[in-house]
Amino acid sequence: MNTICPDIEQESALWDEFPDAEAIAERALHIVSLKLGDKFRDGVELSILLSDDDHIRSVNQEWRGIDKPTNVLSFPSVGREKIASTLFLGDIIIAFETVKREAEVENKALADHFTHLVIHGFLHLLGYDHENDADAEIMESLEAEFLAELNIPNPYEDVRMVDATGGPL
Repeated sequence: MNTICPDIEQESALWDEFPDAEAIAERALHIVSLKLGDKFRDGVELSILLSDDDHIRSVNQEWRGIDKPTNVLSFPSVGREKIASTLFLGDIIIAFETVKREAEVENKALADHFTHLVIHGFLHLLGYDHENDADAEIMESLEAEFLAELNIPNPYEDVRMVDATGGPL
């Protein structure tokens, strides 16, 4: 198993409402490393920024041309072909209000939904995507497998993941 060295920073005081976020994120990353550690170097680094809707909206607008907040954004540092050799995988940003709102709307525990989004974001850094049905099926299957390891229900069984505006994630 390869270890992951996450740099988790809390940018927004809103996350004070969820003080276990860092420990939960580290546990989620550990599960992925147990299953997919052969895809990246031992001691690989990544950053997770615990942010808010205002910040993620501006980043979403700047990088994706979408002027609305979203739950998670991932910025891989390298292409899929260089993941195994890089020392830094990239950045993940997670917006508190959107995550909390989605958890409430989908009747999920905040910790469970947050865990899912950390895993989702990390898989993006590892080159997984959901741009087409085949890729989405692979990514969703991995997410469900990792969540099951943490005794978290499959989020795709009953409700498709939606962003804050009701659109698909």
